[in-house]
This record gives sequence, structure tokens and C-alpha cells, in this order.
Amino acid sequence: MSTALSRRGFLGLVGAAGAAGAAGSFGLAGCGRDTTGQTAQLLTSLGPTPRPYAVPLPVPAVKKPLRSDATTDYYEIVQRVADVEILPGLRTPILGYDGTFPGPTLVSRSGRRTVVRHRNTLPVPTVVHLHGGHTPPDHDGYPVDLLLPAGGWNPGTGHGHGAGHGASPTTGSMAGDVRKGVRDYAYPFHQRAATLWYHDHRMDFTGAQVYRGLAGFHLVHDDEEEALPLPSGERDVPLMICDRAFEEDGAFRYPALDRELRSTPGVTSAYMEGVLGDVILVNGAPWPVMEVAAARYRFRILNASNARRYRLALDPGPREGAPFVQIGGDGGLLEHPLDQDTIVAAPAERFDVVVDFSAYRPGTLVTMVNQLGSGPTARVMRFRVTGRVKDDSAIPARLARIEKLDPAKAVRTREWRFSRGDVHGEKGWTINGRPFDARRMDARPRLGDIEIWRFQADLHHPVHVHLDPFQVVRRGNRGPGRFDAGWKDTVDLRPTEYVDVAVRFTDYTGPYLLHCHNLEHEDMAMMAAFATT
Repeated sequence: MSTALSRRGFLGLVGAAGAAGAAGSFGLAGCGRDTTGQTAQLLTSLGPTPRPYAVPLPVPAVKKPLRSDATTDYYEIVQRVADVEILPGLRTPILGYDGTFPGPTLVSRSGRRTVVRHRNTLPVPTVVHLHGGHTPPDHDGYPVDLLLPAGGWNPGTGHGHGAGHGASPTTGSMAGDVRKGVRDYAYPFHQRAATLWYHDHRMDFTGAQVYRGLAGFHLVHDDEEEALPLPSGERDVPLMICDRAFEEDGAFRYPALDRELRSTPGVTSAYMEGVLGDVILVNGAPWPVMEVAAARYRFRILNASNARRYRLALDPGPREGAPFVQIGGDGGLLEHPLDQDTIVAAPAERFDVVVDFSAYRPGTLVTMVNQLGSGPTARVMRFRVTGRVKDDSAIPARLARIEKLDPAKAVRTREWRFSRGDVHGEKGWTINGRPFDARRMDARPRLGDIEIWRFQADLHHPVHVHLDPFQVVRRGNRGPGRFDAGWKDTVDLRPTEYVDVAVRFTDYTGPYLLHCHNLEHEDMAMMAAFATT
């Protein structure tokens, strides 16, 4: 994400080695090892990778409010550096919400206000975005609305972002709503039950800071969802899936130009397409194993990777019935359940699925695999089926009522082209041929209007829209795809494809974002701002 990018070399900043890598880094990354179905490059770990299925699946702790009143629940999260054990026997330094990775899970009620006070004790600025939240602009996590470290901040010298777009947040003169130490984020939650997540959204450094640990779940419940006999309690399990590479000593390995994340944004040229790691983590554990009863489980699958796409499958599949029954997506429950043989998840997408382990004999080992991976990244996690238990859960034929946005009532169509392009004299990532400028509004949709937004791609781009979800109308000259049902806030846009979505913004006026959720693309200018009016 860059207001203006006058620095030398998204492709050549690191000198001759960077320039040498530039020519190859902007092709389709489908022919290299472990890059099938990806626009990204593989970064390998320097030490040996851990043995799969050797550690139990951790479940992030649920955060308790500091206090509550008649309308609001109040929380405090401390952003801090911590050393945690991810690879057995090694310590990994992280940037963590409450010092954990993933951060604590927050649970809220639709219609009830939540206020989260974030205290930044990290050595770098942060911005918190509640992904999927229907949130006023002042609390949405606009990338220049920085929360500076409580201990002070002096970014030092580095490549700036001048070129007539106002001051860069990396140079010390801020254009956004900048606070020091503490910021309260208020979420009204006038929205339906859904699996949301919160993560860092700092200008130019989102990829590196999410990679180092700044991500967590935020679940929203409502009466409609709780009236259904879906699996609940210990059988309602969030799964944050991501990939990472590691240094020999256990530290995260990431090709940042500025390892201190202070003043020079971006990654080395070979990884401009995106960063793939060779270790798959689920809830922060490498290839974990989970003991499950022979019963139905609800899994809230989140792809929290910077750039990796997954095609998830179960091996072996059940003797009868679908491996996955999808009951929800980004924006909450679907209207009807969908049988899915596989789940294809692009970065930031969520899939709410039910797996019925009563279809397996006790003692069976069931592996969740990634059909877009190879070698170690073809594995995700394992389930060990234990004994049979009483199971009162069920999957109703009708899950929820979803208002259909009628494309015929759209007042206009807007086109958003996601492609490689010129970024202030250098090769980079653009929308409609332009790099991001935090002060330029590229659209001004009116509240209540239905619009058709057409997203077009050169390569793989997971497109995310802030403030309100949308409904996929068509992919090319066909209808929605297998994984496009219900309300979406992120859509998997594939090479040379266009996708039409119907969107309607409500309640809040102000600046918001749409962008590619390949975080390396996002950090390198593939964002656009729009203002609701």
C-alpha cells in the first residue's frame, strides 16, 4: 500500500541481483515448484521442517471483556513482541495481539456494540482492520490512520513516497488520523452472524506484519444462527490456515527490504508476485493433529496466507456423503447448504463447513490435504477419529434468509482492472493503471444504491471490498462459481478472468478501500480508495 512510490525499484531496489530477478518474477507463477494455481514465489525454510502430525491442534483462547454495560462490551488487546514455540524445540519472535499467534478470538453479538482498545507496545506502527466488519470509516483501519508505538517512533531515513501525494507515513509526517500508544476501535455490529478476522493494515507493511503474527478471529453470533441445530461448543472450531518459511533458528523468514519494518517498504524483487512458505500452519501449529469424536464438527476455515491459494480435500473421503457441507462464507450463513468435494480458498476468504466424522470408523486417520501444494505443502492437518458419541446436531435444508440484490436495479457499472503496471516509473501492481493514493477517491457510491462492480485480472488477485459485502453475479459469461454463494467480501479472481458483483453500501459515509488481498500486491500499490456519500 503506497500513497506515492518514488523509491527506486520495486523490481530493482536491491541492485543487480534484484534487476536480474525482475524479468522472471512477473510471469505466471504456475510452472515452478509448489506454485500451481498461484501468483507467488516459494520461499524455503533454512532449517529442517518439523515432522507432520506431531503436535495437537491449538484453539485460540476466547478473549473476555474487561467490562460490559447495557449496550457495549469493552476489551483491551496489547500488541507486543513475544517468543513463542511454533516449531518444536525452537522459539519464534512474533508481533502478537496479546503476544500470541493467532491473537485471541473475540466473540460478539449482532446488534451489540463492541469496543476494542488496542495498546501498541511494538517497535513499529500498526493499523487494525476488522475484515468483514460493517464499520464506520474512523474505525475501519484506513492504512494511514496509524497507531504509533507507546514508546515513541522515529522511522529514521529511508526511501520515501513524495511525488506530490502528501507525506508518507514512513517518513514521520503523517497524513492520517495518527494516535500514539492507544486507540479504541468501536464496532456497532449492525450485521448478521459471520466469521470475521482482524489483522494489521499498516501502510506499506501489511504483508510483513501479518506474516509476523498480527491476525486473529472475531466471531459474530445472532438469533437466526443460534436457532439452528448446527454443531456448537467444542465442535465449532476456527481454523486459521497460513504458510510460513523459517530461519534456521526458528525465526520467521520473510524477504522484506527493511527487516526492521521502519522506513523502506516492499520485498526483494523475486517475491513481488507474492510470498509462499513451505510450512503450513493451522492456528499457529505446523501440520497439527486433532482428535475428533465420530460426530459432526463445524470448521470455520480462514485462509490467512499472504498469497497462497488452497484446494482443500479430505483423504480418505467419507464412505458416503460429501466430505464438506458448506453452510457459510465470508458474510455468514448461506441460504441452503452446499455439498463440496473440495474447498478452494484464496487469501482472506472464509468457508464455514460441517464435516461428519460419523462416516468414519473409530481409529481412522483423516488428512486434510492441499491439492494445490506439493511435498510438505500438500498436507494441512490430520484428524484422528475416536469413539462414537451422542450427536444432536443437524444441518437444516434451509439455513438463513438472504436478501438478493437485483442486478437489474443497479444504477451504474464500475470497472476495476487489477494488473501489473507503471508505479511512478517502476514496475508494480495497479488498479485501473494507477497506484494507490490515500487521498484520491476513485469512486463515490451513494448509500443505498445498488452498483455492479466488474473486477478484471491479469493474474491471481483475491479482491477485497471494505464496509459491505457483495453478491457474485457472474464469472465471465457464466453465472457464479461453486464457491461464490451467499454474501462475500473477498472474491477469488483468476488469471484473465472478470467477475461481476452486485454491491450496496449502507449506514456510513467516508473513505474505504478495495484492494488485492495478496498482501505483497497490496503493499506495492494495488489498492484503491472510494468514498461513500
